[in-house]
Amino acid sequence: MHAEMLVLQFSREVVDQPIIYRLVKDFSLEFNLLKAAINPRQEGLIVMELRGHPKDFRRGLKYLRESGVKVKKVAGEVRRNEDLCYQCGTCTAVCPSGALHIERPDMAVVFDAARCSACELCCPVCPARAMEVKLNRSAL
Repeated sequence: MHAEMLVLQFSREVVDQPIIYRLVKDFSLEFNLLKAAINPRQEGLIVMELRGHPKDFRRGLKYLRESGVKVKKVAGEVRRNEDLCYQCGTCTAVCPSGALHIERPDMAVVFDAARCSACELCCPVCPARAMEVKLNRSAL
């Protein structure tokens, strides 16, 4: 199974097409939407984790590009600055991958970097600004 974090940019010409549906139906790919801003007759943007068999994954990416969708890979790393974190747990409420969770009975906030999808949802909600993201800005 192959998985990557992607940013998909849809032009107004293709934003109304069932493109994500086709990825599932025709290429047997799975997806996890992390952020989406899609408006009819306007441009759209999706940040997603896409996964599947490597051959299907490559075919799916080719389909996206041929359909007029701009595809960019997001290579990123999220880190927690332990000196700033005061274990409030706010970040755990927004983490879609479970990389940030509360360990019981200690009630400690645990960050599992291996599960992190670099979606950045934890960064704006952290009152201590302890979550730090380093993204491949050339991909965005």
